[in-house]
Amino acid sequence: MAESEGWALPKGNLMAGKKGVVMGIANQNSIAWGIASQLAAQGAEMCFTYLGEGLERRVRPLAESVGVDFLVQADVTDDASMDAAFAEIEKRFGKLDFLVHSVAFANKDELKGSFIDNTTREGFLTAMNISAFSFVDSARRAAAIMNPNGSIVTMTYLGSERTIPNYNTMGVAKAALEAATRYAARDLGPRGIRVNAISAGAMRTLSLAGISGGRGMIAQGRNFSAMKEDTSMEGVAGCALWLLSDLGRSTTGEVVHVDAGFHIMGMPDDVEG
Repeated sequence: MAESEGWALPKGNLMAGKKGVVMGIANQNSIAWGIASQLAAQGAEMCFTYLGEGLERRVRPLAESVGVDFLVQADVTDDASMDAAFAEIEKRFGKLDFLVHSVAFANKDELKGSFIDNTTREGFLTAMNISAFSFVDSARRAAAIMNPNGSIVTMTYLGSERTIPNYNTMGVAKAALEAATRYAARDLGPRGIRVNAISAGAMRTLSLAGISGGRGMIAQGRNFSAMKEDTSMEGVAGCALWLLSDLGRSTTGEVVHVDAGFHIMGMPDDVEG
């Protein structure tokens, strides 16, 4: 995220000497890109994954703007593609120190109206495969070549805990993702690897645009939040930096909410008696 887009990147060396993979950058508004920008400002060496030529054309200029020259194609639904991607990553980096997983998808037709009526078997399995299993698969592959005190972070949303209009199948998939975070944390803890999830508030991303009424979620989130402000990319990226750097030691299996306090509110302040 460039400084001209609303916030200045704190520079430092918290990630100096650390190598990692960032999955899920779609464009300059992606949460994954905000995180990657902060990691780059702190000295991290990174590989960005992408899917297809269209996304490569979007991601490559962003990568070059922060000095990243290592891009790998990875289709999370295809084992051969993932085998090839992580083989290339291991060949280039040898060992990893971190993984950022920001990959999710559900059919647009199922992200509106009734969850019961609009959810299909195929759509449900697709959402679970791409949004939840891809994390399990990626974490397993990354952990196999990860140094002790490594860190894995994935992205979730409050729709995993509470019903959010139109979030539907994605909410169920995110609930599975959060459970997977805890189980992965238990399994990888003895290896010195931490696993956490960040539950970010509604932000102007490509994913939000695919949800019916998604833009209205931002305004509602601001109005109902404890801080009466939008979720900031700076806050989300800063949380990721904490969890991925050595500052995050001893923190694992957590779902950290970065949503200006939206998740703590039981009722908005302006309800009249």
